[in-house]
Amino acid sequence: MYYILLAFCYSLSILPLPVLYFISDILYLLVYYVFGYRKKVVMENLRQAFPDKSNKELTILARKYYRNLTDMMVETIKLLTMSKDSLKKRFICDLSVLHKLYAEGKSCQLHLGHNFNWEWANLFCMQGVAFPFLVVYMPLTSKPADRFFRHFREKFGSVLIPANDMGNSMRAWNNKQYLIALVADQNPGNPRSCYWFPFLNKMTPFYKGPEMGAKRSNIPVVFVDIRKVKRGYYHATLQLAFENPQQEPDGKITEAFVNFLQKNIYEQPEVWVWSHRRWKHQYNGQPLSTASKPNDLPA
Repeated sequence: MYYILLAFCYSLSILPLPVLYFISDILYLLVYYVFGYRKKVVMENLRQAFPDKSNKELTILARKYYRNLTDMMVETIKLLTMSKDSLKKRFICDLSVLHKLYAEGKSCQLHLGHNFNWEWANLFCMQGVAFPFLVVYMPLTSKPADRFFRHFREKFGSVLIPANDMGNSMRAWNNKQYLIALVADQNPGNPRSCYWFPFLNKMTPFYKGPEMGAKRSNIPVVFVDIRKVKRGYYHATLQLAFENPQQEPDGKITEAFVNFLQKNIYEQPEVWVWSHRRWKHQYNGQPLSTASKPNDLPA
């Protein structure tokens, strides 16, 4: 099954991007109008995040989101045959902050959200830095699909770290210099061991792991903002958020990322993944070892 999937995607990947975007247009019509993929979830999430918008405005925003979603599908497939030079023309980012940290002999954490196109961002960053580049990912339940995604994510040399076995996988990197990318807006499985913060108008749990890892080894934290300039073109900005995490109180790094991500989402909402069931867990009001009480945190 894996080889059938790989062969099919390779046959699509050799097509020029304009042809792939035509396919994306067809996929958009099918996903949004025919199958209605998670439309209820998307509209509920948008309604919560933008309570002042009308139903018409939310529908327009949802359509933009689905168009970007299907664009990412074909853009991800294109990675199978996309050259490094082509990627550099379509994905722009100043990596000087990473070069500086590498020259200083430091490792680094990248914190980013599910903003399109994070797959292009991973491979762009990998080929632009001297660090060994680690990417934390959640293995898929389908083995053929998981193997397929590992194939193109490792294409340029990224080292994949399974999120469900991160502790063991990171032992090989003790006392080594590395750059690690963490998609830090995942929905946690156990909300009792998370930090809770206001996010898009609702109390939301966030994993403690990224912050705890940074503080444990005093690894600088860089926040990543990805913007879609136009179809097939992206621009990312890197912000050195915390150079000495051990000096920060518990919860501050996570809170800063939540506020950073929320600002970026409000400025370009159509590029964040609204079809995630992000709010499976309800806040019960119990204090969960955050740096501040919920009522003291900024919305």
